[in-house]
Amino acid sequence: MTILITGAYGQVGSELKVLSEQYDWTFHFHNRDTLDITSLEDVLRFFDENNIDTCINCAAYTAVDKAESDEATARLVNVIGAENLARACATRNATLIHYSTDYVYHGSQNRPFKETDTTSPQGVYAATKLEGDEKVLAANLRTLVIRTSWVYSSFGHNFVKTMLRLGKERDHLTVIFDQTGTPTYARDIAAATLTILQGLDDINIQEVAGIYHFSNEGVTSWYDFAKAIFEIKNIDCHVAPIETKDYPTPAARPHFSVLNKGKIKAVFGLEIPHWRDSLKDCLKVIG
Repeated sequence: MTILITGAYGQVGSELKVLSEQYDWTFHFHNRDTLDITSLEDVLRFFDENNIDTCINCAAYTAVDKAESDEATARLVNVIGAENLARACATRNATLIHYSTDYVYHGSQNRPFKETDTTSPQGVYAATKLEGDEKVLAANLRTLVIRTSWVYSSFGHNFVKTMLRLGKERDHLTVIFDQTGTPTYARDIAAATLTILQGLDDINIQEVAGIYHFSNEGVTSWYDFAKAIFEIKNIDCHVAPIETKDYPTPAARPHFSVLNKGKIKAVFGLEIPHWRDSLKDCLKVIG
């Protein structure tokens, strides 16, 4: 298998690079400096020159608040770039795995979202990610869209690393308690993705193509997530809960975005760790 990984130096891309050493496949890791996915011509040329038969698209415009004033760039990456990769995959009968987000669901329900639930994106980031999902599925029949949530890692910038820094700098923090979801370790996303690719040898990809949910197991709030980080790391910092209205942001966040993972577990036989166990694993890596 010859695999192109775009957005290779983000959280999931970096974790894929770590895990790739365990596989006897050819990997091409690229970011926007080495492969411009917004240029269909460049993407098609790269696919042909390197005989790509699988693409894992980790590239995304994820600056949720900045996207509100930079819609053109968000659309360029999240919609046009994603569609270009799907179109290139279609020309070579290649498989595309494309990551998406819980932000596409912004409803008022209080049960975990299934892939068939109605989407209701709020804001530019969510809207462009949803449009990208629709474009890649339409452009390539061998596409898996994996929607995930609250991603963190030892790589890049994320909530866990921010809390570790602030917990050592301050003795008191306020964290939102009325947003509920599931923290997801990027290494678990990467591991699940590679497990899925291994299993595709025995599955007709076009029969299982479509949207899937993946996050760690369990449910929590940002407040309880922060408390868990400090507890595990023995950081003496008082955390006080606040409401979303007390911390206004340009882009709205879902108040409830827990994902139902029954489909991905049933189709691909995945075993998914609880978020707290994965948090411990990540904190060990961070040190």
